[in-house]
Amino acid sequence: MVRSAPEPRELLDIAIEVARDAAATAYRMRAEGVSVAATKSTVTDVVTAADRAVERQVLDALRRLRPGDAVLGEEYGEAGTGPAGPDGVRWIVDPIDGTVNYLYGLRHSAVSLAAEVDGVVVVGVVRNISTGEEWTATAGGGAWRDGRQLRCSTETDLGQTLVATGFGYDPKRRAHQARVVAELIPHVRDIRRLGAAAIDLCFAAEGRVDAYYEKGLAAWDLAAGGLVATEAGLRVAGLGGAAAGPDMVVAAPPALFGPLHDRLADLDASGGP
Repeated sequence: MVRSAPEPRELLDIAIEVARDAAATAYRMRAEGVSVAATKSTVTDVVTAADRAVERQVLDALRRLRPGDAVLGEEYGEAGTGPAGPDGVRWIVDPIDGTVNYLYGLRHSAVSLAAEVDGVVVVGVVRNISTGEEWTATAGGGAWRDGRQLRCSTETDLGQTLVATGFGYDPKRRAHQARVVAELIPHVRDIRRLGAAAIDLCFAAEGRVDAYYEKGLAAWDLAAGGLVATEAGLRVAGLGGAAAGPDMVVAAPPALFGPLHDRLADLDASGGP
């Protein structure tokens, strides 16, 4: 018999518990001192021992609490789990989003944990490792931080828009992204590069930046923060009618999405390596 999907609130309670414990571990390991354990796409794309330890902790917790579910993580992939269980739940985890910030002791790094049901993200939690700030969202239930429901920026003028973005680690991709920024910055208030996509999306959700875009996000970068942004009223999509994904993520209030989208499309922001 096929089980019915759990309620988002049930999954959110689990996600909050697991993300808080994971962030506490990451905070402790940072205080004890961290170093580079490996590199990924390039020598500047680092992995710390904490990335692996935190993801393993999340995997163990989810297997204990929801043993039939699938898990997709940045460090261990599908982590030996099969497809989503009979109720269609899969968890998506980035154990430390903003690893370079974490390595250097900068304040923008987070545990990002989302749950999807039948391929649709329904729960997201992003917890800042350094500050303890925690953003949560459920599909149709709004986005929240510290008991306050979030609403995105009300800015309507692209020229007055503070835009967050990020860069990949491949030198050729960075060069292309730098050219896009150079052409975009005369048309906006300013650009911010904070170094953690999940936090960028959550900052956009509460208007600490007006909008965000980036090429190259993986599912674990986008899932939780993307839901927080969407539930706060941002439009989250790619370019030319595409869904948000590796080619491009644009997150902007409805009044800004069109102008920012068109400017990015003109600049071929989703192109290049």
